[in-house]
Amino acid sequence: MYSVNHTFTKGPFPFNMTLTNRIIPCIDVDLDPTGNAVVYTGINFENLRYTGDPVEMAQKYNQAGADEFVFLDITASSDSRSTMLNAVSNVADELSIPLTVGGGIRTKEDVKNTLRAGADKVSINTAALSRPSLITESSEAFGNQCIVISIDARRRFDEHGDHYAKINGESCWFECTIKGGREGTGIDVVSWVQTAQKLGAGEIFVNSIDADGTKDGYDIPLTKSVCDSVSTPVIASSGCGSPQHMYEVFANAGANAALAASIFHFDEYTITETKEYLQSHGIPIRL
Repeated sequence: MYSVNHTFTKGPFPFNMTLTNRIIPCIDVDLDPTGNAVVYTGINFENLRYTGDPVEMAQKYNQAGADEFVFLDITASSDSRSTMLNAVSNVADELSIPLTVGGGIRTKEDVKNTLRAGADKVSINTAALSRPSLITESSEAFGNQCIVISIDARRRFDEHGDHYAKINGESCWFECTIKGGREGTGIDVVSWVQTAQKLGAGEIFVNSIDADGTKDGYDIPLTKSVCDSVSTPVIASSGCGSPQHMYEVFANAGANAALAASIFHFDEYTITETKEYLQSHGIPIRL
């Protein structure tokens, strides 16, 4: 079973996952035209712009007090290539906090290689939807605390879903997409996370295509639907524009962790400012 007190060790520095809520910066990494790993930021999974160097950003957030760090290889799945493990290893060398890596992980061997490169956890999306048994194989081999199931969800206002939420008075369900949000699957997000939990997922990572990059706030109906349907810890992602948005996703949706990119990358808020705001509003957080 997943343990929120599981102790990881990276280098000489041990750390514990606790019952406090977590603040997690995320970098979206791709290869530039010269083949170097660089960080991009976009809106609705598109319109990407250069943001920085992954190693430098890992150093920044490690020093800033982030609880964890997420490295997403955003085109590995859509381009059918392997995860950029050299870049993962270089980033991992700079961190004393847990590192989650996603993108291009298709097999148990990929999970093993990514963990060996320095990741503490792997995030799997497309491959798990294509072959759900990968979740069980990987969690049994490496421990389910290592296995994060990532979901790129989009809203659908039709009658093809299993579970519905009300959004502005309309019934909406959430569809799992694959290949970086480029293809729909017809699979209901709530049904899928319940299945993933039974198969051995240790954590659920919920991305909203509709909210991505908007800075209008997390998709609360989506996140709450997931949090209400599983006991597995849930990371909320996409749409964060302020510490208030993090407060809302913790207080109103029940998320265990909040992930953000732009507000930290472009120094709109610091990790410390964000944590102090949350603590002052009654959210358990580690300062």
